[in-house]
Amino acid sequence: MAGEVVTEVREAHRFDERALGAYLAERIPGFKAEIAVRQFEGGQSNPTFLIESGDRKYVMRKKPPGQLLATAHMVEREYRIMTALQDTDVPVPRTYLLCEDPDLTGTAFFLMEFSQGRLLRDASLPGLSLERRRATYREMARVLAALHALEPSEVGLADYGKSGNYFKRQIERWTKQYVDAKTSEIDCMEALIEWLPANMPDDSSNRIVHGDYLLNNMIFHPEEDRVIAVLDWELSTLGHPLADLAYNCMPYHLNRTGAPLNTLTDTGIPSESDYVAQYCELSGRSGIDRWNFYLAFSFFRYASIIQGVYKRGLQGNASSQSAKGMGAYVKVVGDIGWGLAQRQE
Repeated sequence: MAGEVVTEVREAHRFDERALGAYLAERIPGFKAEIAVRQFEGGQSNPTFLIESGDRKYVMRKKPPGQLLATAHMVEREYRIMTALQDTDVPVPRTYLLCEDPDLTGTAFFLMEFSQGRLLRDASLPGLSLERRRATYREMARVLAALHALEPSEVGLADYGKSGNYFKRQIERWTKQYVDAKTSEIDCMEALIEWLPANMPDDSSNRIVHGDYLLNNMIFHPEEDRVIAVLDWELSTLGHPLADLAYNCMPYHLNRTGAPLNTLTDTGIPSESDYVAQYCELSGRSGIDRWNFYLAFSFFRYASIIQGVYKRGLQGNASSQSAKGMGAYVKVVGDIGWGLAQRQE
């Protein structure tokens, strides 16, 4: 997780570090009870910490403090799916334990290995050659196709989510999450709440989906263009694979650290249509109909997530100090989603 910014543990997220060290030393072979704890600045939803024990590093993910929205911050699900994927073609960090007792750190948490590699924050990949940019995107598509190729029952995840009606359930869920966290009226979000249920494709595909599959949620090998760890599985479930692909393609329309990728040419980064074609080739698909629906849904869902982060920032229990400044971003994301909903295929 090289490149991640770590800080002192923020006041709202502090816990008894000595008690945590003793707890982990009793349960993990070779773990030293005397620990140093710092907090990653990233991880808007679940606070994430770097735990140093002797000469080894670990990462702890935990639920944030305070009153939480229903079905949000499910670190238990993160732990379960990452453990299930240990021996598959989907690279994930090794997991060590899950603690659901809130008395130790205030909320449930799990511990995993620290993945030493490159975190690529900017989807435009500055500093890489044209060839390495192509290779990076090809690898990202390969890992996503590998995830969607897995049979849930073969990795113990047959009951990880409901079968069928994925988009109906997801639209209902994120509409409720948005309404529960709403702080003002945003016209584009209200329009999407009406448009999405009326335009769902008739497709009941059911695979393991990551739920937050973006370039900055994976660690690449220090030198090779190879993913060594896919992170942030909090939103994973059983669902429609094209929801993952569309979410993965959001930087083509909104790149948070630069120009949208659809405006960049001759950079080595494949166009959106070429990237989608790569995924289709790797996953055995002949093509995709109604692509605008999947994109519009992804932006609506992302805006709902941001609204929740913003609301927690106002309440003082967000995991990142930047949360309070995200309110205006909800409309930006929602406007893009509504524009995509109206786009002709």
